[in-house]
Order: sequence, then structure tokens, then C-alpha cells
Amino acid sequence: MAIYTRTGDQGQTSVIGGRVDKDDIQVEAYGTIDELNSFVGLAGSYADDTLFADLKQDLEQIQQELFDCGSDLAYAKLGERPYKVGADLAERLESWIDRYQAENPPLEKFILPGGTALSSALHVCRTVCRRAERQAVSLSKKMDVNWEAIKYLNRLSDFFFAAARTANARQQTPDVEYVRSAKVFGRKS
Repeated sequence: MAIYTRTGDQGQTSVIGGRVDKDDIQVEAYGTIDELNSFVGLAGSYADDTLFADLKQDLEQIQQELFDCGSDLAYAKLGERPYKVGADLAERLESWIDRYQAENPPLEKFILPGGTALSSALHVCRTVCRRAERQAVSLSKKMDVNWEAIKYLNRLSDFFFAAARTANARQQTPDVEYVRSAKVFGRKS
């Protein structure tokens, strides 16, 4: 079976229910989710099977859900099929965030993305996830979208932040504070 189709040689690609230009914001949105999925796989490859068994399992589940997110954003028209991403996924991410945050040292200032290789990879996931979210919001201005997928991406970037800090904490690598940061976390409004 050939993996090439030649159907995109003129600058268009298929979405569910139609065709669009390859630089369309819809393709950018679900394409960035695909990029994120690859980085999640890379991050998982840095996770030790013993020390990070829970995280590896979570990352694999996230990869499945990112395919669902991309699929939900690939419809030509809202409601052509039932969506795959529901509110339950963002809610479940919140419980995962809380679980990882419980392991992390208190945080008062912004930190530099980095530390261990795993933490660094998770920070890359966080930033790519934020871009995917921004593009999905831009897409929502052009067409109706599944807002649960956007909520999921928003929560997912928080998950990557918490998990990146846990990766450092479990490997006894301190987060590096941004030296010119004010105390922005843990203060009362």
C-alpha cells in the first residue's frame, strides 16, 4: 500500500466532510495537535519505566485523547458526527494535576523551563499545547467547534507544567527560578 495519494499536490487537504487549503487555520489547529502528540511521545521516551510508570501511562492516554481532539477539530461542519472529547476529560486532567502538584515543592516565582531531559520535554509539550489552544480559539472565530476540546487543551497545558515540575522533583533536580520574577504564586488577591 502506498502512503502517498497525490491528492494534496495542489495545496489542499481533506477534512471530515470537505477539503480546505493546507494553510487553513483548521489544518493549523489540528496539525499543531498532531505535532504536540509527537512531542508527548518523545517526552514519554525520556521517562524511566520504574520512576515514572504513572506518568508514562498518563502520557499514553493523553496521546489517545489528542487524536480525539484533532478529530473533533477536523470537521467541515459542526455536529456532523458525535464529538469524542467531553467535559469529563478536562475534569480528569484536573485530578491528575492535583496528584502531581502534591509532589512538587511550593512555588512563589516563575521558573525557567528546563531541568531534567524529561522536564524539558514536558515544557516543550506545554508550549506547543498553548499554541494548539490559541489556534483552536482562532478556528472558533471562523466556524463552530467543540469547545470541550479547547477546554481540554487549556487544562492539558497545566498538566504538562505540573508534570514537568514533578519530573524534576522525583529526580532531585530543583526548578530554576526566573531571577527577575516577582512573587506571583501563593499570594492572596
